[in-house]
Amino acid sequence: MASDVAKITPTEPQLGRTKGQRRVTMTDVATAAGCSQATVSFVLNSTAGVKISEDTRLRVIEAARSLGYAAPSFAHIQPNAPLGPATDTQPYRTVAFVVDQLATSPEAVVAIDGARQGTWAAGDVILVAQTMNAPEMEEKTIRALVENGADALVYMTIFTRKVHLPQFIQNLTIPVALLNCYTDDHRFPSAVPSEIAGGQTATQHLIDHGHRRIGHITGEPWMEAARDRLKGYRRALAAADIGFDPALVIEGNWSANTGFEATQKLLALDDPPTAIFCQNDRMAVGCYEALKEAGIRIPQDVSVVGYDDEEISLHLHPQLTTLILPHRTMGQWAVAQRGLGDGQRYPILKVDCPLVRRSSVAKRAG
Repeated sequence: MASDVAKITPTEPQLGRTKGQRRVTMTDVATAAGCSQATVSFVLNSTAGVKISEDTRLRVIEAARSLGYAAPSFAHIQPNAPLGPATDTQPYRTVAFVVDQLATSPEAVVAIDGARQGTWAAGDVILVAQTMNAPEMEEKTIRALVENGADALVYMTIFTRKVHLPQFIQNLTIPVALLNCYTDDHRFPSAVPSEIAGGQTATQHLIDHGHRRIGHITGEPWMEAARDRLKGYRRALAAADIGFDPALVIEGNWSANTGFEATQKLLALDDPPTAIFCQNDRMAVGCYEALKEAGIRIPQDVSVVGYDDEEISLHLHPQLTTLILPHRTMGQWAVAQRGLGDGQRYPILKVDCPLVRRSSVAKRAG
């Protein structure tokens, strides 16, 4: 129902931005400072027992400042002063962050870092645990965190989906927020990416550049994100009065290999596309390889758009136009929630997936 859905556009001003509106990372700071990411981490966190020259330390600090990288301690330091965590003797809150899968993709790590930024900004602490969808271990894990003093729980799933929360979570007396998942009863605050809008944005960007034959490589259809991005693709076509051609939609499985194979199928059509929207950046990598193998130039002959804004998108030639999957914004949002399961209905928060314009899209030739 419309009353059960809210929207938010991630502005993330505290994260800093590089050209193209991409979030600033430690990798960016390392590049600007001429050192490794590990060195940046040691400097910004004032890690004890690591000897780093004063010149390198100052280069890292100045690079971080100039890029707008958000270190929790920036607000507490003076120019040329050591960069280290602020000391705080005030009471702090402990947030338990539980996710079903942590190592399969970067989304969980990005969300956790967003939550970490949110908790550290308030002087609070975050504890992270993985459950692997094992019901018995999930209950043991959450109970252990709560019994050891957790003041709030963020419950995340790696794939966007509806969940049925076990009764022990519904009975908790601490705030609970759902990240990348939601329930039918809307008992707790929940946030998910606005995937239909994201698919529409990606497709509309290609339409705005004059493309009408737009190929679409999807993820696995059992996944909500894949279905919603396809809905967005179809909505953009309909809004532009472009007929939907099912031959232009090829199913993949999120891997580079299926991006390659799907692109070959699209190129074999009697009327091949002049642009291709891939539902993730990894399939876009395969798409690039298939186009280049066929002697087709990007973007002069075929434009390409990806999704997720993974690090690889910056290292393709040309750099990939893509959309940001807003897990960092969602993580920051989650740790600020106070949902107590007290009978109130919380709308599902739809977080926009901003478009990052790079070099893989051009006006349709001819």
